[in-house]
Amino acid sequence: MGSPKNKLAKFAEFDSFENTFDYSHETKGKWSEIFGNSNPIVVEFACGKGEYSLGLAKLNPNINYIGVDIKGNRLWRGAKNAIENGLNNVRFLRIQIDNAAQYFNSNEVDEAWITFPDPQPQKRYKRLCSGKFLNIYREIMKPNSRLNIKTDSDLFYETALEQAVLDKLTVEANINDVYRLNPLPEFLNIQTFYENIWLKEGKKIKYVRMILGTEKSDETKRISLEEGTPLPPLTETA
Repeated sequence: MGSPKNKLAKFAEFDSFENTFDYSHETKGKWSEIFGNSNPIVVEFACGKGEYSLGLAKLNPNINYIGVDIKGNRLWRGAKNAIENGLNNVRFLRIQIDNAAQYFNSNEVDEAWITFPDPQPQKRYKRLCSGKFLNIYREIMKPNSRLNIKTDSDLFYETALEQAVLDKLTVEANINDVYRLNPLPEFLNIQTFYENIWLKEGKKIKYVRMILGTEKSDETKRISLEEGTPLPPLTETA
């Protein structure tokens, strides 16, 4: 965001936007009221600048999108772009994901996305696809909702599949090279700033879509690919 003075100005502007919320707002159970309709609600966790939320909002005007992140400077950009492009079906919420249940009612969220998160190579429990976080999502999502994951990280991709095995989840799509698909679905062709960097470096982009079951993850269980654990088969269904 540049200089400290510039940062302060952007934070002030972020707070003034009608499409932005943070820990000071009471949003729990009020998202349909905030959007002014009863359309389905999709949350993107760790949305960064909100590029994926914005892209999905353009594709699906009858669905409401909420980008969640803790970095106000990133959310400022997403909120600004939404206003400039007249996207009324997207909002941004600045909170810690760990506290999501304080800002959403149970069963308030219909679907979720995680796009290009920090893979947290040293700490599995911090990965946004770990059992800890799946349990957080379960608190606010409708039973058996879809969780979409798009990543350049082999580690994050493999952890998501391992967790699906642990929780006995249905994996609807498991694609280890998105841009191999022909035709490529529009919802997978939304490219973020970081995705473009990874593509230029020759990295393959992975995608997993799973049904988030209602039974909570057992965080005491661990498995490893090195032990030969069978994972969901690779499919090209998107």
